[in-house]
Order: sequence, then structure tokens, then C-alpha cells
Amino acid sequence: MAEAQIVGWAHSKFGKSEAPSTRELMAEVIGPALAHAGIAAGDVDGIFVGVYNNGFSKQDFQGALVAMASDGFDHVPAVRLENACATGSAALFSAMDFIAAGRGRIALVVGAEKMTALPTRETGDILLSASFRQEEADVEGGFAGLFGRIAGAYFQRHGDRSEELAMIAAKNHHNGLANPYAHMQKDFSVEFCNTVSDRNPYVATPLRRTDCSLVSDGAACLVLADAEVAATMQRAVAFRARAHVNDILALSRRDPIAFEGARRAWSAALESAGVGLDDLDLVETHDCFTIAELIEYEAMGLAKPGEGHRVIREGVTQRGGRLPVNLSGGLKSKGHPIGATGVSMHVMAAMQLCGEAGTMQLEGASLAGVFNMGGAAVANYVSILERTK
Repeated sequence: MAEAQIVGWAHSKFGKSEAPSTRELMAEVIGPALAHAGIAAGDVDGIFVGVYNNGFSKQDFQGALVAMASDGFDHVPAVRLENACATGSAALFSAMDFIAAGRGRIALVVGAEKMTALPTRETGDILLSASFRQEEADVEGGFAGLFGRIAGAYFQRHGDRSEELAMIAAKNHHNGLANPYAHMQKDFSVEFCNTVSDRNPYVATPLRRTDCSLVSDGAACLVLADAEVAATMQRAVAFRARAHVNDILALSRRDPIAFEGARRAWSAALESAGVGLDDLDLVETHDCFTIAELIEYEAMGLAKPGEGHRVIREGVTQRGGRLPVNLSGGLKSKGHPIGATGVSMHVMAAMQLCGEAGTMQLEGASLAGVFNMGGAAVANYVSILERTK
């Protein structure tokens, strides 16, 4: 089996973009990614596109837009993947399967989303399509409301952890200062994040504005190659392991604060890689809301259930801690253009491993974990990455 490796990438600035659609956003990253890998469009055997859409744009058939966004792809097979907030990882894993099956040797993975063109209410309703609408469509506050319920249930069982959520927000915003691609490069103190105010109101109690990721536009791109081709490239990042585990969509049918699918995905990936958390140098995790990052500490095994607050209080996940988490600023600071997120997270990890992370760089990083989830911990993807060249 020809395992795929990352050999190049590109990343747009996340935020409110003047680009009118995903086609223009894709165009920002495809050419630079090919140049970074040192290949031409004619070398690509398959294209895998991650765009959530679901109403952000009337233009769909997004897989076909790559050939409209960049020259040289007219007759290259292309497909679009969607898996809620894990759409980018779904595209990436499908591209890896394409290479592993021997159907091609080089694949292009593009993740993109244009979210800011619609009014906030419409955006919130579109995002609720990643929930079980039959039971959850009337949740006040949209998807933030769902995670507000998750936070409320967590607090009821394990105590009010509002201050620890503020600490996570402050950590990620501070990290985001070093990320030139980040949507919001502003430093917020723990006190500011922990205080309800006109500038930081409740969005969905107990979650405040600083507890919620940003509605963003943006794109990211990865070039994958099989091991033989990758060995001829300037750089190569291999997947020591990867895992995808789902959980039940309806929150009513599972423990909403257990993140059991995330726990299983982490366990499977670490076991397959033959490593433990102590072997990882950094993790990029899916902090769509700060409560998600807190529970993910427990799901990945940094703390027992109900004790995730100790991880942030003890500085474990800070830069300079035992396992830095979200050196990119995470979704909280970097932004969360749905289809681009999973691709972006892998780009950020690969940059660190190849020593190309600039001001974000963690010296000596050699093994990285990535966790990207769709919905409320429904589609859970874990990658363990290591540099091979």
C-alpha cells in the first residue's frame, strides 16, 4: 500500500475576505501549493475538495471549481467531500485513500469556505445543519447554543469552569498573535475573557463571545504524494497514524460531554502509531468553542473525565508546557472557515515539523497530533504526523 505524505501546502489569510466566492479563495492557494511542492498542475492525478456550503452559496458542484480557479486541471478527476466541520479532513483522508489504493501518485487537497457574505442569522441556521435538526433545530443561539448546552451539562456535573474556559481563550488568542494567517490577532487577558461585558456578552449561556470561534472566509491546500515520489521532493511529512471514528448525531442518544468518538479516535491513532501523548511535541485541536478544547483534553488522555481544568491551570498546553496545544491560535483566533479548517490544521502541523512555521515555530518539533471534528464530536479525525524528509 502506497501511503501518502504531505509534500507541499499553502494557506490564505483567514477573516472577512473580499473574494466573492470559494472559487477565488481556492485560486489564492492552489498555485502557491503547487509551487511549494515543486510540481505542475499536470502532475496531479486527483483533486479532493472540502467545502461545506449547505447554503452559504447557491453555486455548488464545488469539486469542479478547481479547474475554474486554476489552469491545467481541465481533465483531472475531482470530487467534493462534506462532513460538517471535519469536511477538510474528510477530503484529506479520501485523497490518502486514493493514493493508498494505487489510483494515483499525487493528489491535491483544497479546503475552502465563504461564510461572511450572509447575515448572522442565516449563517447560524446553515451551521445548524450539522446538528440533528429533528430535535435540535430550535436550540436558541444556533450551534453556539448546542455547545452552550454541552458546557452547561459539563458544569452541572463537574463544577463551573468558566475561568478555565477563559484561560483557554486567552491562550489561543495569545498564540494567534504569532500567526500571520489568523483572523483575529488580538491579545485578550484571562480577566477580559472571564468577564461578561458589552464587549464580551453571553452568546449562549454559559459561553461568552470569547468562548466562540469566528465566522471566517479562507482556504488552505495540501499536496500529497506516495512515498516513492515524496522521497524525491524537498520536504515530506508522513502520517505515522490516522483514525476516523464517528458517534451518534443526536445528542439525546449519547452522553454529550463524553466525546466518546473523539476518545476512541485518539486511542486508535496513538495505538497505531505506537506512541503516547508524551511523545508528541504539539497538538492542533478543534476548539470551535472553548468547552470543546477542555473536553478534548480529557478525550485525548491528558486528564480524567471532569479534570480537564487542571490541564490549562497547570500550563500543560501553553507554549513551553508539556504539550503545547493550538500554537496557531486554533479556531478561536485563526478562524473557522468550515471546509478549510481540517486542511488548515494539517498545514499548521506540517509547517511546525518542517521548521517552516516562522514566528509560530516550536523549536525541535518532530511529532504532531491533529484533531478535527465534525458537529458536536460526531465525525472525529486524528492524525499523527512526523517529518520524513
